[in-house]
Amino acid sequence: MANLTYPGVYVEEVSSGVRPIQAAGTSTAAFIGVAEKGNLAEAVKVYNFTEYQNLFGGFLNSSFLSHSVYQFFNNGGSQCYIVRVAENTATANIVINDYGVSTQPSLTISAISPGAWGNRLEVVITQGSSDPANEFNLLVYLQDAQEPANPAKAILLERFENLSMVPSSPRFIEAVTAASKQIRVVVNAGNTNVQAGTSRNTAAPARVVSGRTKLRVNINGDGYQEVDLQAAVGSGIGQVTDLTTPEHIAGAITSSVTRLTRLRTSTDPTAFTLFTCTLDTTGRLRLSSGTTGLDSSVSVAPAINSSQDASGLLKLGKLNGGTETIGASVTRPALGTYAVGDNATTEQVLSVRAGSDGDPVTSDMPYIDALARLDTLDDVSLIAIPGIGSEAILGAGMNYCANRSLSDCFFIGDMRQDHDTVPEAEAFVAAISPKNSYGAVYTPWVKMLDPTGVSSEPILVPPSGYVAGLYAKTDAQRGVWKAPAGTSVALGGATGLAVNFTDVQQGDLNQKSVNCIRQFAGAGIVLWGARTIAADPEYLYIPVRRTAILLRTSIYRGIQWAVFEPNDEPLWSQLRLNIKSFMTVLFRRGAFQGATPSQAFFVKCDGETTTQDDINLGIVNVLVGFAPLKPAEFVVVKISQKAGQN
Repeated sequence: MANLTYPGVYVEEVSSGVRPIQAAGTSTAAFIGVAEKGNLAEAVKVYNFTEYQNLFGGFLNSSFLSHSVYQFFNNGGSQCYIVRVAENTATANIVINDYGVSTQPSLTISAISPGAWGNRLEVVITQGSSDPANEFNLLVYLQDAQEPANPAKAILLERFENLSMVPSSPRFIEAVTAASKQIRVVVNAGNTNVQAGTSRNTAAPARVVSGRTKLRVNINGDGYQEVDLQAAVGSGIGQVTDLTTPEHIAGAITSSVTRLTRLRTSTDPTAFTLFTCTLDTTGRLRLSSGTTGLDSSVSVAPAINSSQDASGLLKLGKLNGGTETIGASVTRPALGTYAVGDNATTEQVLSVRAGSDGDPVTSDMPYIDALARLDTLDDVSLIAIPGIGSEAILGAGMNYCANRSLSDCFFIGDMRQDHDTVPEAEAFVAAISPKNSYGAVYTPWVKMLDPTGVSSEPILVPPSGYVAGLYAKTDAQRGVWKAPAGTSVALGGATGLAVNFTDVQQGDLNQKSVNCIRQFAGAGIVLWGARTIAADPEYLYIPVRRTAILLRTSIYRGIQWAVFEPNDEPLWSQLRLNIKSFMTVLFRRGAFQGATPSQAFFVKCDGETTTQDDINLGIVNVLVGFAPLKPAEFVVVKISQKAGQN
């Protein structure tokens, strides 16, 4: 409340007490399986199949993960998490020696994730374009799987230009390549092949014209300072008597720079006191810092007054065609083309390790253990382990969904590919333990065109990817309370079924809570079942369970504000108001049975639900009830003859 001190009008904002509850998402899936590549430590969210391929690779003969993710997006899914499973894998990497004398490693380049896919990675290292003496380019290619030795078929994946070996540089290779989706680069910080930074002129004879004797010098990045070579004449250092010969000019430069005082306290003073300027074997001037190190350097710039500038005459500095190298220059990787996991050891390559897909995943436990990687994710609603038709997998998956903190997930299960008879399907479901309403199982497997083009005939794939996509599509179009089944729920991308059950056969399977996929002449291939694997008739149907999940999750997230509020009627009325508003919105969208809101749901929070003992314990009880919509599973039409004429 405002402090009322002066006569006038005071305006304040007062809360209406309405805190809208947003409906939780219900169609974000998580797929667990074996992939060609990708993160093995955590679940990764992808938003389309192209992104999936970039991060996890293509289709495998030994896994149906890629096929299922493809059909998830193809049938209406918009986002999903990928959990990669593998055992005893190895990551491809290569250690490349330095550019200098090639006796010490410069870089270790590794594939971003384990797997044999890394053996097809190829890196090309070339001179940098902006500063060839100190920087380099790194290009990443992926060799063709069928013709890895054919460079014409290699695909350029990434390009990193003008990279530096100096950690303080904005183009430091580790920092620049950190965003790579293909490789990881580690610099050998222990490389001792560093040198003193130098600045050299061209091969033209060095000369100085009277009056043009000044230039600016920057040692080790300390800052530019101007020197006058004429002042060194007669100084006694290097016996400089004039500036008419290259030797005298070199002595004058040495004398002038060694007398400078550093501008920064962090600069090693020996960079100046031990500075030298000599003539190399070709007669060029060579200015060298007095220290060695990655960032050791000498830079030359024109004098402030161009009429007094000597750098142009001496051809010193990059602006005048000179060459300047830093101490890290020789630690750059040797130029060349290298296969990351499949290169021979040479003078430029210290070691190579091949990537490996590891051992085949033959047991259920790696898949079951991978469920734990979803623990920290609060937006996962559907879970599938495509193609792993195991009673233990279904039991573990449903148990995981039920025992999450909010019980906010639903498991979509596959049967084994060869379970295509009624007795096999019934035996499969009977062996699932534990059974609950947090999962459903579908049969039979579905035919699709081979996405790799290897097989001219359709291949069989598990239905869970199709089903998860159709769940998402139905949720978006109708709502989670609509059963994801019927003639409007056709499988996109399906060309046939492993077996098309008859009505009588499905009648038996339906009683065992097995959801069939059927093919009808007028509707195509459709989902023709909507039952959970539950003995509890209250949650017999998938939309009822998933509606309850929606309500639980949405209300939980929407009333967090109530924690620590005063536990009395004002709080209770606010809770009633907010939850009723949310339930009314769902009622108007057709989520519940009943002609009126009072018939469809109720929200109770008052002195009856929350007693004084509850208040003393800090508890407020809210009771929410809803009348769920249940699918018209059996439509019965009775036909009789009409008797009489009226």
